Amino acid sequence: MAKKVTSIEVAKRAGVSQSTVSRVFSDNSPNVSAKAKQRVLQAATELGYQPNIIARMMSTRQTNIIGIVMATVTSPFYPYVLDKFLQEMQAIDRQVLLFTASGSQSVDDVLPLVLQYQVDALIVTSATLSSEMVEIATQRGTPVILFNRSVNNPNVNAVCAENIAGGALVADALLDTGHERLAFIAGVQNTSTSQEREQGFTQRLQERGYDSLQRVQGHYTYESGFAMTDTLLDSDTPPDAIFVANDIMAIGAIDALRRRGLTVGEDVSVVGFDDIPMAGWDGYQLTTIRQDVDTMIQHTIEIMLMQLSNPQTPSETRYVTGELVVRQSVRGL
Repeated sequence: MAKKVTSIEVAKRAGVSQSTVSRVFSDNSPNVSAKAKQRVLQAATELGYQPNIIARMMSTRQTNIIGIVMATVTSPFYPYVLDKFLQEMQAIDRQVLLFTASGSQSVDDVLPLVLQYQVDALIVTSATLSSEMVEIATQRGTPVILFNRSVNNPNVNAVCAENIAGGALVADALLDTGHERLAFIAGVQNTSTSQEREQGFTQRLQERGYDSLQRVQGHYTYESGFAMTDTLLDSDTPPDAIFVANDIMAIGAIDALRRRGLTVGEDVSVVGFDDIPMAGWDGYQLTTIRQDVDTMIQHTIEIMLMQLSNPQTPSETRYVTGELVVRQSVRGL
C-alpha cells in the first residue's frame, strides 16, 4: 500500500508551517495569503495529499454533518424537498446524512443511531419527535428543527407553511365559484399539517355559513386519495368539489373521478396542497396551495446556523405564507 502523505510533508514542500496547511484546508483559509495558499495547494497536488476530515472533526468538535430524518416517504413532495436541502447544505459546506424511519419504526426509534454519528444539527421532516427524544437531543447540544411540522415544545424549532391560511384560501375559492357540495380528504390523522389545513378550511366555511362538509380519512398516499374519492362518490350526496390535504392524494382523486367517467374541473373540482412538480403536468393541471419550499429551507438553515454559532439562541417557530396556484381542476377560477 502506498504511504499516506501527511500535512507535515506538504508544509515542507511548500515552505510554510503545518498550521498554515491546516488553515488552507479548513474554514480559516481566508487568513492565509493568496501566495502561500497557492504554494500549499500546488504542493498538495504534487504529493497527492488529501486532508484527514475525521482528524479535523476531532480538533474542532464539529462534524459539519447535518442529520435529516424522514419517515416513510409516500409523497413526491419530500424527495423534492430533500434534493433542495442537499443543494443548499453543499453551498454552505455542510454534508448530509439521511436517516429513514420505515415500516413499523418511528423517528424515536432511529434517533439514537442518528446521534451516534455526532451530527451537528438534526432536521426532521415528514415526522415528529416525542418530547423525551427532544430532551435527549437538547441535552447533547444538538439543535432540532422540524420542517413542515410543528409541535408544542419550547425546545424545538419549526418551520411550517401557513397551513391554516392555506385551508381558508381553498374554502373561499370553492365558495366564490359557486360549489355547493364540498368534501375534505384528510391526511395522516396525527400530523399537524393535515390538522391545520382542515382547521383553516372548516373554520372559513363556518364563517361563511356553510355547514354541510363531508369528511373522509386518507393517509397522504395516492391509493388513499383514490379510495376515499370512491367512497365520497358512493355517498347519498356526492361532492361537486373536493379539497385534498396533499397533492399526491389529489392526483389519486383525479384518477378516481376519471375512472367513473367524470370530468375534473367540470363535474367535480379538486384542490390539493403542496404544488409538487406532478401537479403542473398536462395530465393533471391541479389547482393547489403552493408551499414556498425555497423560503422554508432558507429559514431552516438560518435557524440552524444561529443555534450552532450560539447554543443559547432561543428556539422558535416560523411560518411561511403559501399561495393558491390556479390550474384547470376547479371550474370558475
